[in-house]
Amino acid sequence: MLTIKDVFDRFDEIGCCSFATPDGRGGVESRIAHFFAYDDEGLYLRTMDVKPFYRQLKEGGRLAVSGERTEAKVVFDENNLPLFKPGYQMRVSGEVRELSMAEVEAKAPHDRNFNVAVYDIAKYPETRVFVLHRFHGELYDYDYAMVNRDHKLYRERFAFGGDSYEEPGLSITDACIGCGSCLETCSFKAIAPGEPYAILGERCDECGNCHHVCPAHAVAGKGLPRR
Repeated sequence: MLTIKDVFDRFDEIGCCSFATPDGRGGVESRIAHFFAYDDEGLYLRTMDVKPFYRQLKEGGRLAVSGERTEAKVVFDENNLPLFKPGYQMRVSGEVRELSMAEVEAKAPHDRNFNVAVYDIAKYPETRVFVLHRFHGELYDYDYAMVNRDHKLYRERFAFGGDSYEEPGLSITDACIGCGSCLETCSFKAIAPGEPYAILGERCDECGNCHHVCPAHAVAGKGLPRR
């Protein structure tokens, strides 16, 4: 299980990420921002109370953040197929609350990042600090060309502050007849033979190829049911 430090460090390596909030009018707005600190209570961000972002955080109380780090941008081969360098994506989604100035100041002697926040607030008095205190998320580490390992994907999901998450990957039910069609079609090496066959969730991209070829309809999807 990733620790909250692991999650922060991954986002910190990415740098600027997409921070999305409900806009209060039935839509969603996003902007580029970053987390500036973490501790056992959550991940911290700041904004100004004159911005729509502040209003949306206060009224909606929800935040989703995502970002990607990769060795190089995507290029395309002679057949116009994308060539991805190894990299990873991080995402989190959950509940936020605003900190009082007293709470921010209390953290400053123990964390230089909060010390900087106190300095910023003195310089820009409309600055406000929020904590993402209850959330779930995923590390999606990809190596599609299998440069550094013998499979394309590693996924790890996590939750903090009492939140929960759904395990990654599709699943195979007892309706499996052991024909091996799923194993043959899976390019992510995410299928393990057995009775029934099993899907390794940490390797599964949920592409649906196994769902598509299974003659017994034993692969359970996560989207809409088949008609």
